Amino acid sequence: MTPFGNRIRELRARNNVTLTDMATALQLSPAYLSALEHGHRGRPSPGLVQQICGYFNLVWDEVDDIKRLAQLSHPKITVDTAGLEPEATELANLLSERIAGLSDDQLSRMLEIIRERHA
Repeated sequence: MTPFGNRIRELRARNNVTLTDMATALQLSPAYLSALEHGHRGRPSPGLVQQICGYFNLVWDEVDDIKRLAQLSHPKITVDTAGLEPEATELANLLSERIAGLSDDQLSRMLEIIRERHA
């Protein structure tokens, strides 16, 4: 599941909205909305993100967060390590191969390290 899909699922749960009800209101198929939540449909379009924000009557901070999560939610990415140290290429390849086997704690620690470098 992508960060965007996870947030949409949280919003649906918080508002007691079924996937089918939300899909109908947004004129989407339930299968498409489910695939979007699970990261099988790539990044949502800006227009769909706006529709979802309107559907849940989100305020500015929440809208900004949803937009940020949508940008971070492409399930298949390419990492360009050209011109970087060999260790960067190794890291990208190892992460690609092993990310599915990492625990929640390991993922959290890795995110913390990467985020602190850009804070």
